[in-house]
Amino acid sequence: MMKNILLWLVIAAVLLTVFNNFNTTPDTNRISYSEFVKEVQEGRVAKVIVDGYTISGSRTNGATFDTVRPAASDPKIMDDLLSNNVVVEGRMPDQQSIWTQLLLASFPILLILAIFVFFMRQMQGGAGGKGGPMSFGKSKARLLPEDQIKTTFADVAGCDEAKEDTSELVDFLREPSKFQRLGGKIPRGILMCGPPGTGKTLLAKAIAGEAKVPFFTISGSDFVEMFVGVGASRVRDMFEQAKKHAPCIIFIDEIDAVGRNRGSGMGGGNDEREQTLNQLLVEMDGFEGNEGIIVIAATNRPDVLDPALLRPGRFDRQVQVGLPDIRGREQILKVHLRKVPCDDDVEPKNIARGTPGFSGADLANLVNEAALFAARSNRRLVNMEQLELAKDKILMGAERKTMVMSDREKLNTAYHEAGHTIIGYLMPEHDPVYKVSIIPRGRALGVTMYLPEEDKYSISKRGLESQVCSLYGGRIAEEMIHGFDGVSTGASNDIERATSIARNMVTKWGLSEKLGPFAYEEDDHSGSYITGPTGSKANYFSPETGKVIDSEVQDIISRCYEKATKILVDNRAKLDVMAEALVQYETIDAKQIKEIMDGNKPSPPDGWTDPGAMSKDDDAVQKSSSEDDAVNKDGEVTGDSDDASGQASPKPASE
Repeated sequence: MMKNILLWLVIAAVLLTVFNNFNTTPDTNRISYSEFVKEVQEGRVAKVIVDGYTISGSRTNGATFDTVRPAASDPKIMDDLLSNNVVVEGRMPDQQSIWTQLLLASFPILLILAIFVFFMRQMQGGAGGKGGPMSFGKSKARLLPEDQIKTTFADVAGCDEAKEDTSELVDFLREPSKFQRLGGKIPRGILMCGPPGTGKTLLAKAIAGEAKVPFFTISGSDFVEMFVGVGASRVRDMFEQAKKHAPCIIFIDEIDAVGRNRGSGMGGGNDEREQTLNQLLVEMDGFEGNEGIIVIAATNRPDVLDPALLRPGRFDRQVQVGLPDIRGREQILKVHLRKVPCDDDVEPKNIARGTPGFSGADLANLVNEAALFAARSNRRLVNMEQLELAKDKILMGAERKTMVMSDREKLNTAYHEAGHTIIGYLMPEHDPVYKVSIIPRGRALGVTMYLPEEDKYSISKRGLESQVCSLYGGRIAEEMIHGFDGVSTGASNDIERATSIARNMVTKWGLSEKLGPFAYEEDDHSGSYITGPTGSKANYFSPETGKVIDSEVQDIISRCYEKATKILVDNRAKLDVMAEALVQYETIDAKQIKEIMDGNKPSPPDGWTDPGAMSKDDDAVQKSSSEDDAVNKDGEVTGDSDDASGQASPKPASE
């Protein structure tokens, strides 16, 4: 609307300018006033028309003229005109209405105001609606009517406990008298906590879809603006809209953006975020009741929320939406596999067993990657091969087949990964080795992948030490082959992770015999401006205790390093066989690893072709071609000139 008005104003200004140019009198017949007086006295003027200061007329010979008389009056000119029989006429001045004069006078001001309003609306998100300069305080919550929400509990899998905790909300919204008859009150608010990608937003939408009620959705960051008081005004407006559509659900995603603990800001100025939080607290449980309005919020940082927000009466219940277990992952995979055409050999249970720690979003990404692999291979169905390739890509990174490695680097990487594999295979309570590859993936030159046999929720001291030993296996293998001077920088990440585990054992998990079960260090998740950024370390020990901690960490690492060295020395022959197999096949799986550890030669992977055999076949073909060329008496080469050298360059099967 505003754009159209501004466009018409610009068009009007252009037309006025054009018309003014058309109305200007041409000056081709203009003469000076003195010349006009002379012609009158000589009797050459037949007729004149006086229009203010302008005098126009015609001569006795029919030619026209015009002139402008001076501001000073000339009393003789009228006598001269009449004495020479000149016809004198006058013209009434144009009378403009008061409205026309006001419009012409105020047009420039109106044009400037229109341009100013237009740009103000553009900066605030467009013309009209909620983006105008007078609607800063309007809520940005998006309303989804009940007939537009198609998501139900059937679309949510892997979080049965969370669905059970929230299912009574559906019953209340459908039949509130069932609870009110016994004096029960439905929770005012539910806070969904859990890692990213576990389905918190999807579960909230499913509640609204099951209850068939309007659904308001907004992000926590949408409340806060640069203008003071805007956030609180938006909270008020959001609840006013919700009252008009009650019963309904308000879903606030990432509420930690506005609900952080108060009192952590610096300075004594007005904190816009705290004002917004205060208004949210009042609206959820203040003097005015909001019957029929249920607030559902989601966050993966419940530890930073203000305690007043979490008390009963506001967020009465916290629902944990954690990572799915093996049964939950199988259910999630079935939901996503329904959307793609699958082969009969697809087993969601086998995929779920090999994806511990995957969230719902990770599993959805896995199915999507498998569909992309199948599309690139021109297949019509997704089978287990594509799902395994997608799993490897997500777990280990994309293969960098174009990266060229020298033979020495490839051999060094093979020994490095073989060292990890052997230590991980023989250490107690260590996750089984799933796959080993020396094909560069992501930022790594090689990958040793472990997969637990079952979901783990805790780990013992023995298991932690086994992890430290396996992390140092790659560096120890390099040192055994090349000596200390030949050790590469490839173990930098392994050393960092091993040191972190050993330090946490001493300072956080109480697994040091000398220091005992005390917490000397913990992560500060408050995110306060005073204590430092989120994730910084909070230390609770003296400098003397710090020296003891460093000594204990060094003892753990030294003990694990010696244990790993002894294992690799005792299994040096298997180390050589595994490194040779990695150089030959580039990737080996759990079956081949077991064959090597049992003292046998590993079997080739499925579909693998021996490059050496290909070279022999090519040499035989070349020899036959050479004999045929020798028989040719004309001396002409019948084969391709590029193959005249007789050398073949077979392409590795893995590529």
